[in-house]
Amino acid sequence: MNHTPDSAAERRRGLRYALGCYAVWGLFPLYWFPLKGAMPAEQMLAQRVVWSAVFALVLLLCYRQGGAVLAVLRRPRLLAAFAASSFLIGVNWLVYLWAIANGHVLDASLGYFINPLFNVFLGFVVLKERLGAAQWAAIALALAGILWLAVPAGQVPWIALLLAGSFGCYGLIRKLAPLDALPGLALETFLLLPLAAAYLAWCAHSGTLAGFGSLNALQNAVLLGSGAATTLPLLMFAAGAKRIPLSLLGILQYFSPTIQLLLGLALFGETLDGGRLAGYALVWLGVAVFLGGMWRQGRAAI
Repeated sequence: MNHTPDSAAERRRGLRYALGCYAVWGLFPLYWFPLKGAMPAEQMLAQRVVWSAVFALVLLLCYRQGGAVLAVLRRPRLLAAFAASSFLIGVNWLVYLWAIANGHVLDASLGYFINPLFNVFLGFVVLKERLGAAQWAAIALALAGILWLAVPAGQVPWIALLLAGSFGCYGLIRKLAPLDALPGLALETFLLLPLAAAYLAWCAHSGTLAGFGSLNALQNAVLLGSGAATTLPLLMFAAGAKRIPLSLLGILQYFSPTIQLLLGLALFGETLDGGRLAGYALVWLGVAVFLGGMWRQGRAAI
């Protein structure tokens, strides 16, 4: 397939955006780790929502995209869809922050290994998309891995399942109720903001709020920067998705959980016993089959 110099340059830019986005998401356990033990996951989530809303508002004003958010307010059904997506992304953020704060980085990485396979299954069930043999085999292997973890290994991987399920359903809603990346995230954080602010106010009233005065400089910086850390990777993802094929974007997304897996093993001292390793291996085998099928489809399309 021939590409003009301009299109080749755009593909390279898209590749850099996508890799940068997935690298940031993969390194998120390191970003949030300074807050471990300093506050519960619920307060981390509330703070993330507040500062994400502030940062998104600044960007909306800078790029003059506030009209897209206001337009949704005049469409009740679309607003209801975004209320559902904001709830799902809130659940996803909470489970992820809880996993990091409680030493379950490996389980979090497993969730994002499963997520693309769950997306394929949602496409089949909800959007009536046809699945090939490789996709069915990948789903079956991932399901076998989950069942292995739940029965012989004796550990239901609820963190991984909640992360994959919440993010998969979130992506489905965003696909059916499209809005550009920045206005969409801004609207979701604005919808979550009253709940987050009310929760922080309740914590302050009850004397359980971990305020800025009780945190060190690094911890304060993590909280203040959480808005940018949440919003900028999403904008990088949107920029990459516009410039590179969807199949390549799908393959690159495994960069993120792979980084999280390595961080869990190498830096956070987590381990995989034989039983859990067998379950994880089945999921990874499913991922390999899935990626192999995508590669063959890409080769056939050239």
